[in-house]
Amino acid sequence: MKKLFAEFFGTFWLVFGGCGSAIFAAGIPNLGIGFVGVAFAFGLAVLTMAYAVGHISGAHFNPAVSIGLWAGGKFEAKDLLGYIIAQVIGAIAAAGVLYLIVSGKADFESVGGFAANGYGELSPDGYNMTSALIAEFILTAFFMLVILGSTYPKAPKGFAGIAIGLALVLIHLISIPITNTSVNPARSLSQALFADGAYLSQVWLFWVAPVAGAVAGGIIHKAFFGKE
Repeated sequence: MKKLFAEFFGTFWLVFGGCGSAIFAAGIPNLGIGFVGVAFAFGLAVLTMAYAVGHISGAHFNPAVSIGLWAGGKFEAKDLLGYIIAQVIGAIAAAGVLYLIVSGKADFESVGGFAANGYGELSPDGYNMTSALIAEFILTAFFMLVILGSTYPKAPKGFAGIAIGLALVLIHLISIPITNTSVNPARSLSQALFADGAYLSQVWLFWVAPVAGAVAGGIIHKAFFGKE
């Protein structure tokens, strides 16, 4: 249960910090943090919680990461369902809190896109489904390679959280214009549940592509980099 609570709180912080920065701080005139600020917010959320609870649960905070670690031989199948449920509940709880906050603004009318992920008309810069699939697959695969490589027994000790956090920053810098960046099915589902628009109908892609990419990354690491 301690591990599941760690995954719940870690995923909550990831969604609250990352999506919250996009909702509240990205577009403020003159003072807004923009794409770069949002990218760093996601990376910092993962980095901080990796050191806060990583020693308890391994700091997955992402169903695709849990599945990728299993594919790479670093996580037991019996623990997968519990981790995924805790992550999804944590993400939805964070989205609910974000909704409560944003709906309290004086001129509130609609949550709009609510930092949700999308393609086609729902892509921030108009990228189609194929572009979204390729981007999410490739970025999640390399994210898994960073995670597995930085936590490998022969890797420098104590720096994994930094490498993983910065990798997530880079991923967002690349793909915010394409899909608003998922690489995390729980984060995609949580925002789509509250967003205005057809985001929920596109959530399937943000489960399929990140999970497939994470499995590919896990298998690649196991085959090429995970052996003595």
